[in-house]
Amino acid sequence: MQLLGKCPSCKNWNTFEESREAAIAESHARRMPAFNRLAGPATPKPLIEVQSRDLVRIPTGDQELDRVLGGGLVPGCVVLLGGEPGIGKSTLMLQSTMAMAARGMKVLYVGGEESPEQVRMRAERLGELTAQLLILPETNAAAIVECLNRDQPDLLIIDSIQTLYQPAVEAAPGSVSQIRESASLLTAWAKQHSVPTLMVGHITKEGSLAGPKVLEHLVDVVLQFEGERNHAYRMLRANKNRFGSTAELGLYEMLGTGLAAVENPSDVLLGQTDDDLQSGAAVAAALEGARPMLVEVQALVSTAVYGTPQRSGTGFDLRRLNMLLAVLEKRNGFKLASLDVFLNIAGGLRITDPALDLAVIAAILSSALDVPLPVGTAFAGEVGLSGEIRPVARLNQRVAEAARMGIRRLLVSGHGRMDLGSIEGLEIVPVKRVNDLHGVLF
Repeated sequence: MQLLGKCPSCKNWNTFEESREAAIAESHARRMPAFNRLAGPATPKPLIEVQSRDLVRIPTGDQELDRVLGGGLVPGCVVLLGGEPGIGKSTLMLQSTMAMAARGMKVLYVGGEESPEQVRMRAERLGELTAQLLILPETNAAAIVECLNRDQPDLLIIDSIQTLYQPAVEAAPGSVSQIRESASLLTAWAKQHSVPTLMVGHITKEGSLAGPKVLEHLVDVVLQFEGERNHAYRMLRANKNRFGSTAELGLYEMLGTGLAAVENPSDVLLGQTDDDLQSGAAVAAALEGARPMLVEVQALVSTAVYGTPQRSGTGFDLRRLNMLLAVLEKRNGFKLASLDVFLNIAGGLRITDPALDLAVIAAILSSALDVPLPVGTAFAGEVGLSGEIRPVARLNQRVAEAARMGIRRLLVSGHGRMDLGSIEGLEIVPVKRVNDLHGVLF
């Protein structure tokens, strides 16, 4: 320990003051989430004595959003919506809140990125305006809370959380400290007053939500809005949901009048018809969330033009594509090392279902041989490193969707149970290994 009597900065004597540990503790307490500082000391009690409450959900008026949320908004819940710039996050929020305001709910829309005039222009394009929808152009979190206490809205929208700041926090707006403290303050208010709150958040280049990781822990629901900006279709996923399942999926089509729900994804994700059938196209019986859908997988295999073979996957994991190409070469003897391979999922959507593996393999084989796949054929199977075709989950739902869409033959894993029963007009073809595909298809 070093003892100092003279200040090294001002060069004066007897200028040091004693600091107490309470001040340090108070400083640490300010860094805690706001709702953790409100309740005061807690006392343990038997869990059996805790009174449970039935969750009465508030419908948003958007069937796809309600589906992903688990039936609607829970009073006091905090929802964080992330997505790329221009994907339609603000449109989705404004469209839903306008529907709720039309039913008589008092909505406060806090816009930190757009002026009230800009918000109105977008709102006029989406639907009819109502006096129940209030707009507040403010980025000061403390001032927003004052307005909330005065107006007492039924629903709060923050667009976006990265624009807010607290004057008491010595950091620039958009910094980790400001985002954490602003979100904590608004979350605490939402919990105290049982007001559903929806926050729009930006994402990083890697696709994760920008800001501190604690932001995802503070909120109750984390939604991800995905899609290609140049395509019409958007996908809404739930990465976290304290009040429901994360297995649900919402699908939208971007129109000039806003976002329209897509009730039957298979009808819009199947591109080719029997009349214009081309090589390199295969139909996969996918399952995203709890929704079965038929998706067209497109592959193009060609001679490498620039010397180094290219590998590209749009809507499909590139690492998994490279793995499937290695399986084809190692287990099937199909030489692709000197060829370009491009893969695309029709509709601009990102599909993560491993059941697409079999369709990807079939599409690549079809393009390399330049032979179209048989009409009315679909695929549902995961491919392992040894070349075996593994069973996929909830095959019954995939089979039912394939039959509904007029598929005549469905190739599945031959290693799983085949107690599917008889389905009129649909033949179930079991395939055990990748090298069996050539004989079955061609």
